[in-house]
Amino acid sequence: MTALAPPPQAVAAAPPAGRRGPLDRAWPPVALLAALVAVWEAVTAGLRINPTVLPGPVLVVTGTWSERAQLLPAMATTSLEALLGLALAAVVALPLAVSIDAWRGVRSSVYPLIVASQTLPVIVLAPLVVIWFGFGLWPKVALVALFSFFPIAVGAVQGLGSADRDVLDLLRTMRASRWQLLTKVKLPSALPQVFTGLKISVTYAFTSAIVAEWVGATSGLGPFMTAAAQDAPRRTDVVLGGTVVTAVLTVALFAVVAALQRAAMPWRPRSRA
Repeated sequence: MTALAPPPQAVAAAPPAGRRGPLDRAWPPVALLAALVAVWEAVTAGLRINPTVLPGPVLVVTGTWSERAQLLPAMATTSLEALLGLALAAVVALPLAVSIDAWRGVRSSVYPLIVASQTLPVIVLAPLVVIWFGFGLWPKVALVALFSFFPIAVGAVQGLGSADRDVLDLLRTMRASRWQLLTKVKLPSALPQVFTGLKISVTYAFTSAIVAEWVGATSGLGPFMTAAAQDAPRRTDVVLGGTVVTAVLTVALFAVVAALQRAAMPWRPRSRA
């Protein structure tokens, strides 16, 4: 006897092989994080470590929550600096990458300078930016843009250069313009690497903003954590809470960029995007 085939509805409803849902992907890191937090709490409680040296996670959460009136405006300020800095970096990096890809002279003269700019440590540039431009919002935005610029620019240059040469040659034989080659072939080919560079830049954005705030600012997560460290007694719990908040904000912004990537590239398999 031959086996009966499953009904079409069952075949359509079956998930693709190897495809995991959001919960399947989320629970391993969540479980690992929960285990690490539990060990942290057990060690600090069991060894009775001084809270000014290393508070437990419960004390970090409660202490930081007690300072929420100052924390929320600080989060808003630093998030604004990070978002504006990322936007400025993308606005400058993408047209520059197109120019580098289109003209050999620009590539030979500008590209080495872009690479050299990354040898400058942020902790050294931050005081200079404050001296030159003051203590307002835009000096912090400029510093974030400077250190978020490189991954986006390099990703865009590499992505534009990876466009299919056969397709480009075919379109040239059909008298396609430079603009058509750029918009129909090169930019779609570059999108994966552009978003990869943008994701890397996200991890720099909040860090560089906080470093700039430490040098000279009256609001933001940098001054918030500095004030907690200088209190008497020292509020190590609040400093660690600010660090955790910074990590959460970075992960949230990373998730937003990943969602934008999926929306911009609907043809790309979700598991790869």
